Amino acid sequence: MIATEPPAAAGIPALDRRSLLKGGMLGAGLVGAPLSAGLNSGASGFTHGIASGEPGPGRVLLWTRYAATQDTRLDFQVSDSIDFATAASGGSVTASADNDWCCKAWAEGLEPGRWYYYRFIAPDGSHSDIGRTRTLPVGKTDTFRMAVFSCSNIGFGWFNAYAHAAADGGFDCALHLGDYFYEYGPGTYPSNAEAQPGRILFPAGETVALSDYRLRYATYRADADLRRLHQLYPMISGWDDHESSNDSWEGGAQNHQPDTEGEWSVRKAAAARAYREWMPVSDEPWAAYEVGDLATLFRLETRLTARAEQFSIGKILAGKTSPEDAMAALVAFRDGDYRGADRELLGMRQQGWLADGLKRSASAGKPWQVLVQQVLMGRLASATSLTDNLPADLPDFVRQRILAGAMASRAELPLNMDAWDGYPAARGRVFEAALAANANLVSLAGDTHNAWAFDLDHGGEKVGVEFGGHSVTSPGFETYLTHLDPRDVERAIVAHNRQLKWMDGSHRGYMAVELTPGSASSEYRFLSSVREKGAGVVSTKRITTLAGSRTLEVG
Repeated sequence: MIATEPPAAAGIPALDRRSLLKGGMLGAGLVGAPLSAGLNSGASGFTHGIASGEPGPGRVLLWTRYAATQDTRLDFQVSDSIDFATAASGGSVTASADNDWCCKAWAEGLEPGRWYYYRFIAPDGSHSDIGRTRTLPVGKTDTFRMAVFSCSNIGFGWFNAYAHAAADGGFDCALHLGDYFYEYGPGTYPSNAEAQPGRILFPAGETVALSDYRLRYATYRADADLRRLHQLYPMISGWDDHESSNDSWEGGAQNHQPDTEGEWSVRKAAAARAYREWMPVSDEPWAAYEVGDLATLFRLETRLTARAEQFSIGKILAGKTSPEDAMAALVAFRDGDYRGADRELLGMRQQGWLADGLKRSASAGKPWQVLVQQVLMGRLASATSLTDNLPADLPDFVRQRILAGAMASRAELPLNMDAWDGYPAARGRVFEAALAANANLVSLAGDTHNAWAFDLDHGGEKVGVEFGGHSVTSPGFETYLTHLDPRDVERAIVAHNRQLKWMDGSHRGYMAVELTPGSASSEYRFLSSVREKGAGVVSTKRITTLAGSRTLEVG
């Protein structure tokens, strides 16, 4: 995570579309729902709406939650019409306390590239909200559009990005690249002074135990805009760090203290279990999605399976009493441990799966191989000019981060060791696999809260491009480089980084990513505010890459 968090010390028929987007038959029970609605406080029946995910050409995964006093069998119905006059699929699933009353069921036997409606029905005849979902296409595919989100901290404001994408109505699916929620307790991130009034957080402490994680999901899923997004689009999603704990890795996390919070393996298992209960996801840690003859989407897992512990520039500089000693330590690190070939982000099994998948996709003639993953792949170093004229009243932790970042940059080291930049050998293995497959790589990434566009290259060869998405609510550079004009920050960082072609460091929102046979593009959509509920998109920036070029056209 780039340093924006506390110091360490993600064709509709015309008539149907109009009814959906005006609330209509799919709006019941959502608009204006209070944040505390449906939390684990004795509520019964259908409590948190519906959702769908894991789309394929002939099936999709459906989700709902039904609270009861005993195991309860629910039926589900799928139809191509909103009145459910004709059945397209159906079946049953059991709501159980063992899964926190969350239910997931595969709707099978569907037609490719089709919109469907679905609902769940309880034994007493009550039914869930009606949801809408879509299967993936087969064969010739002219366009595929995705709403791409990440970093949704409920305490910092309203989920206006979700609301805007839901109202847009023109996406085939949603992607969530992680930090779907944050694990911190109230008053931490955001602080009490920063917290948005009306955004009440449960539990009233950090999420550590399984019950804590479940309640935090319940809190987020009581938000009307998030529920609406899930209601209207299938979602492909993967966790980043905050679904478990800040800067998590295979064996621990920056924000996990074993002495007071127990074994990391127990907490990690609880976080993963709650995620798989509450999200419309399969139990597979990584997966591929075939989008007709157009693209393959590869959902990666970069956090909990194989990631080595992050390097820390602060630890490298600890105890160094002169600039010369500090620089010598950084150079020794750069030429030694930093380049270690044994440091993993994906792990051997996932790396092999990805390499095989890239080869199959490119050999089949698909124009795009898309990485749906969490952290930036592009090389990014701090602009040394950011240290010029630091004001005397700058908070000490901000000052130290700016100075450390500049010193690392002078040593030819990156800004963010939690990104792929902290794992250069692992990144090289992915790029080499992409080049061997003759793939056209498009990386989609979140995590940093800011918006980015990179050309990716390896050993002098073009590999592809990266669209790095800004956050739904979590603050970016604008909140701790307050002494600088954001446009000056952006110009300095872009000028300092060869691969970086454009960035925005001061706005929240989401990406509208579109794939066609000839191009892949991201329209970065920027909100006027996250502090005002209902605030809309006020500006956009569209960046494109042409098929086969492996470079961006920024404009």
